[in-house]
Amino acid sequence: MKKAHEVDFQLYGDDMQFVEIQLDPGESVVAEAGAMMYMSEGIVMDAVFGDGSDADAKKGFMDKMLGAGKRVLTGESLFMTMFTNNAYDKKSLAFAAPYPGKIIAKDLGALGGQLICQRDAFLCAARGIQIEIAFQKNIGAGLFGGEGFIMQRLLGDGLAFMHAGGTIIEKELAPGEVLKLDTGCLVAMTPSVDYNVEFVGNVKSAFFGGEGLFLATLRGPGHVWLQSIPFSRFANKIMAAASKGGGGGKSKGEASLLGGIGIGDLFGRD
Repeated sequence: MKKAHEVDFQLYGDDMQFVEIQLDPGESVVAEAGAMMYMSEGIVMDAVFGDGSDADAKKGFMDKMLGAGKRVLTGESLFMTMFTNNAYDKKSLAFAAPYPGKIIAKDLGALGGQLICQRDAFLCAARGIQIEIAFQKNIGAGLFGGEGFIMQRLLGDGLAFMHAGGTIIEKELAPGEVLKLDTGCLVAMTPSVDYNVEFVGNVKSAFFGGEGLFLATLRGPGHVWLQSIPFSRFANKIMAAASKGGGGGKSKGEASLLGGIGIGDLFGRD
């Protein structure tokens, strides 16, 4: 029998998505603090010092403290919020994406009970899913892999919802098949995928091609999920555009025939 609660859901939106989850009486979901968008009357929420799973409930206080501290390292808060339907009929609640991108729902039971994902990817999950940390075995991947030494490990047999930037694509790698990508574009992977980071081998291309010195290398077999725009890249573009605006919100020559380049961009600014 499944240990995680079996919840129903529906995704809404395109670039700023949210997921609406339907809970039967007594069912629960856990989520990162602050992710909730709305909920029906009859649903109660409670801050839990852990992930709310049965395995976590059996732990002692010190083990729970250690687990909560590890989640902080993965970008999550010390406490999580559990939402439980205490009514006598089905109720709904929703969780919103924190920035433009897509929400993906994965049944961990269909993936062998485990999924490794980037930091901050977790949005919510059916009660019973364990949220742990996964240390990179390869020191090169830890130092230069964009995600550092620590990623998230989701364990269980129920639904887990993750969020990533831009468009998300799933690829299935055959045994020995290699895929190279920007280190920040990896969203999640099954544990069977070997993850490493390699030097591009061409310093000129690294410095002047804009792709950086290192690329992530994924070797199959297994499934991987990629995002088209990491949040860090999205934030850097916004900051760069804001700095060009000189604090006024609009760049000089923004409506010129030069396609938004502006005279100031060609000859420097005051």
